[in-house]
Amino acid sequence: MTPMTYLYCMNGIVKRDVLRFLQQRTRLLSVLVRPLLWLVVFAAGFRSALGISIMEPYSTYITYQQYITPGLGGMIILFHCMQSSLSMVYDREMGSMKVLLMSPLPRPFLLFSKLVAGAILSTFQVLIFLLITRLVGVEIELMGYVYAVPAIFLMAIFLSALGLMLANLITQLENFAGVMNFVIFPMFFLSSALYPLWKMQEASMVLFLICQFNPFTHCVELLRFALYGQVNEIALGVVFTSAILACSIALITFRGRS
Repeated sequence: MTPMTYLYCMNGIVKRDVLRFLQQRTRLLSVLVRPLLWLVVFAAGFRSALGISIMEPYSTYITYQQYITPGLGGMIILFHCMQSSLSMVYDREMGSMKVLLMSPLPRPFLLFSKLVAGAILSTFQVLIFLLITRLVGVEIELMGYVYAVPAIFLMAIFLSALGLMLANLITQLENFAGVMNFVIFPMFFLSSALYPLWKMQEASMVLFLICQFNPFTHCVELLRFALYGQVNEIALGVVFTSAILACSIALITFRGRS
């Protein structure tokens, strides 16, 4: 098969997922409601209690709303990727994915194309959220959006592959949602999404170490620095390596269950 055949196939998979997302108009609203509630209600309530001192990548004191914005962007990616993985497992059993896997193209390529489609949708959703945050005083420079796009895309590839990898280990579809709760919430709350790690260190050294080894922490920090036109090299290395490992395991285990 020629490279154009692979490109045509990936384009078809991505286009299908994007069109399906655009036809479900309430889906975008439901995705944005959760982080916006956190940003407007939760952040307002804890604004005075959780002051943020000067720390990288910030050059001055910032509001709590400004601090948690990258973490809430990561929340959008995390929830969307896990839901996409659930959809992929459902489609594998009785939907379009079952038909797609019958094509002569390599199965790892088909699955990776699905991951790319999910990453594109996640990037679109987070960019919409970041634009809305300007209404509550979160200022982001134009270069911040430019740097954020590849960071968001890489985060989405990693989290989508992680969701697919977990889905491959679950034999019953009914158990998937329950297992996801044991993954999503610990990853989110045991990270730097809602509070700086130095505050966690003051509270508990054990929790601080868990947060540091949590790959989602590095996802959030990668996006945080990107929004200020900077690159956190350590976070980039961790997320990139995690994405490669998660993709490899997800594709191998999915193929093994066919």
